[in-house]
Amino acid sequence: MKLGRSHLRIDTWVLRHLQVALSSLGRLYRTPLATLMTAAVIGIALALPTGMHVALSNIQQLAGGWDGAATLSLFLKQEVDEKQIIKLTNKLGAHPKLAEVQLINPDIALEEFQRLSGFKGALKALDRNPLPTVLIIEPLQQYSTPEAAEELMTEFNRLAEVDFTQLDLQWVRRFHAITEIARRGVMVIGILLGLAVLLIVGNTIRLEIQNRKSEIEITKLIGGTDAFIRRPFLYNGLWYGLSGGILAWLLVSISLWMLNGPIERLAGLYRSEFDLSAIDFYTLSILLLGSALLGLFGSWIAVGRHLSDIEPS
Repeated sequence: MKLGRSHLRIDTWVLRHLQVALSSLGRLYRTPLATLMTAAVIGIALALPTGMHVALSNIQQLAGGWDGAATLSLFLKQEVDEKQIIKLTNKLGAHPKLAEVQLINPDIALEEFQRLSGFKGALKALDRNPLPTVLIIEPLQQYSTPEAAEELMTEFNRLAEVDFTQLDLQWVRRFHAITEIARRGVMVIGILLGLAVLLIVGNTIRLEIQNRKSEIEITKLIGGTDAFIRRPFLYNGLWYGLSGGILAWLLVSISLWMLNGPIERLAGLYRSEFDLSAIDFYTLSILLLGSALLGLFGSWIAVGRHLSDIEPS
């Protein structure tokens, strides 16, 4: 019997919250212009850090196809024969930390150097090809950090076929330092604009409380508790935050769609197949959940601050 009563209380509690949530949503629906303006301000505030986060992710993805990934060059010894080179290439190709191994033949390298340097005549005077066989190695993304690349370089330098290994750590360090600064900047901007959303929602709820002052006084006169009065305002804040998050997602998605065409054409000029990535599911979930919580928290602060000031006279 007690178990049945507890279930009944839970069902009643859920039903009341559902009724208040739908009622507050209907109230916002009946004032579409004011609701849209508030949601738009929240959406614009949230779209900026979200767009910057997505842009940073795309830049990191693009850099993965450039030298931003820690590409290593393995210069092989002159006495290494073709059979040893093929064996070493296959061995490195199966390495669990490597994404790609590219073999550069000395003859092909010399031909390209002659074409690009303009010293074709002088190079023909050489008795033999001075260029060694080179293996261009690209680690997987998680092993492209400066520390991981240095470990790989140390490992490959121990190979008997390798004369020396070259790694442009300076560029790798600069790239990771720039992306880390950008990531911190996005975090700071996100926090500041999150506080702005709290203020926007808090001020909006404060005005609603003032507009419904008479209604609140009557509710208190007939025995309405503060929790009962507070509930619809909290749901208002929740809906404001959630609608702002949805608008932020739409703004970022539209911006990416508008930029995708020109970026594809620019990438095509550089013979690249780069394509802008949209907001992934994880980022979208964080955006919607965070915006809803910001709206709820901003409403909670405003209601706690101003509701106690209203007492029936």
